[in-house]
Amino acid sequence: MSRSPFVFDAHVDSILRELDLGEDLGIAPGPAESTRHLDLVRGREGGLGAVVFAAWVSPHFVGKGEALLDAAAAAGGANRRVHAILDTAHALAARHPEQVALARNGPELEAARAAGLIAAILGIEGGHAIENSLAKLDEVHARGVRILTLVWNNHLSWIRSCQKLPADLGFEVPKGLSSFGRDVVTRMNELGMLVDVSHSSQQAFDDALETSTAPLIASHSGCTAIRDHPRNLTDDQLRRLANAGGCVGIVFHGGFLNDAAAAEDQRIYASHPYRAIREGDGAPKGAALEYAQNAHHQRVARPMSLEIVTDHILHAIDKAGLEHVGIGSDYDGIPRTPQGLETADCYPNLSASLMRRGLKESEIEAVMGGNLRRLFAEVSL
Repeated sequence: MSRSPFVFDAHVDSILRELDLGEDLGIAPGPAESTRHLDLVRGREGGLGAVVFAAWVSPHFVGKGEALLDAAAAAGGANRRVHAILDTAHALAARHPEQVALARNGPELEAARAAGLIAAILGIEGGHAIENSLAKLDEVHARGVRILTLVWNNHLSWIRSCQKLPADLGFEVPKGLSSFGRDVVTRMNELGMLVDVSHSSQQAFDDALETSTAPLIASHSGCTAIRDHPRNLTDDQLRRLANAGGCVGIVFHGGFLNDAAAAEDQRIYASHPYRAIREGDGAPKGAALEYAQNAHHQRVARPMSLEIVTDHILHAIDKAGLEHVGIGSDYDGIPRTPQGLETADCYPNLSASLMRRGLKESEIEAVMGGNLRRLFAEVSL
C-alpha cells in the first residue's frame, strides 16, 4: 500500500494496565512492560487513529445473586471499579494531550484525526458495571462512555451471556434480554451509545437487534463457520447485523479463531510451568498474575499465523459485506497474539496480508478503520 491506513480498533483492554500495574500508555514500554500489546507510541507507529479503551469490570466485583463477593468490593463495587478505570483514561488524555484526545462523537474523532492525535473512545465491557440502574448508565455516558458491551462471560439477571449457564447462580437468567435489558438498549439509543453484542447469547443478540433503533456492533468476535466457538457469530448473525447497518470487529484471539490455536492454548493452560507461576515463591498478585501467565504463554506457545485473522475478515466480508467488517483486536485482554500482530505497531502487517489475499487498497482502508469510523459517527452523540 502507498500509505498505512487509518486504524480504528474497536476493543482493547490496555487501560487496565495503567490502573492495575501503574504503567503509562503514553511512553514506550521498558523491559518491565515488554508484554504490553498496545500503547500510544506504538499505536501511532502502526497507524492507529481511533481506539476503544474498554473498562472491563471483573466479575469478582459481583457474585451469586449479583451480590458482592467480599469487603474489598463493598456495596457499589462494580460501579466504583468502572469509574476508577474511567478516571484512569481521563488522566491518560490529560497527561498526554500531544498524543491522544477523548472522542465522544464523530466530530471529535475527526478533530483528533486532523490534529494528528489518536481518538480514544471510552467503552465498558460488562453490563454488571451499571448495577441494574439506568441512572448509572446515564452517569457513565456523561463521563464520555460511548460503547457498552452488554454482557461479559458472567450472566446477569437482565441478559444471558454466550457461555453455559451454571446451575447455582441464585437468580433467574433470561434466554436473551429481560424487559430491563430492553430498557438498557433503548436508553443507549437515546444517549447515542453503541450497543455491543460481543459475548451475548444468540437470543440476546436477537433481542438487541429487535429492540435497537440504531446499528449494533460486535466489537471483538470471530466467525462460527471457521471456528465453532460461542464467542463467534454465525453466518446468519453476520448477515442480520449487516442488514441493520452494524459492524463486526474481528478479534485477534487465536482461541476464538482457529482449532489448532485453541488446542495449543489448552496445552499451555494445563502445563506445570504455567500453573507454577501462580504457586511459586513471590508469585505476582492480582492483575500482575494474569499478565505474568500471559507472558509465559506468549513465550512458549507454538506460533500462530496472522492469516487466521485474515481468514475471518474475508469470511465476514463474504457474508456481511465489505462495509460491515472491521477489527477489534482485544489487545492486552488475550493470552497471546498472532505472529506478526504482537503489538500495535504491527497493524500494517494485517493490511499487507489483506492485500496479498486480494483486497484493494480502498477495501483495506474500509476494514482497518473506515467502516467503524462511519458507524461511530452515525450512532454517537
